[in-house]
Amino acid sequence: MPHALLDASALVALFDINDRHHTTCKNHLRTAQKQGRHLITTWPCVTEASYLLSPLSHTVMLRWLSAAVMVDNLSVTDLPAMADYMEQYTEPRKTLADFADVSLVWLAHKLNSTTLISLDHRDFARYRLPDGRAFDVWGAMQ
Repeated sequence: MPHALLDASALVALFDINDRHHTTCKNHLRTAQKQGRHLITTWPCVTEASYLLSPLSHTVMLRWLSAAVMVDNLSVTDLPAMADYMEQYTEPRKTLADFADVSLVWLAHKLNSTTLISLDHRDFARYRLPDGRAFDVWGAMQ
């Protein structure tokens, strides 16, 4: 069963009609659905997008997610390895890799899927799954 993972940046663009990437993200969703891909994200991505959206957009997103997207639960047993991974991708004098991003890396590995709808090309271009595979990022270049 093929999947398309949704990053927080894509969720924000989808539910903020004033976002400059709104139409692009809608088109990527349509493509994923035409290809029979199941949409999936993680709770850290939902939380990040919720924080960035207006209250009205936030509630619309939550209702849509409940009907159209699987939201994966992380296992607490994965957290130490995720913390190691975050440190691995930390650049000197910069913050750790984003937890929401790392949650998608772990989900991609778990599902054996590298298709990701995201506007965050810079980070996902450098992230690799634990087995070394790169992401196939669908989104607008930033």
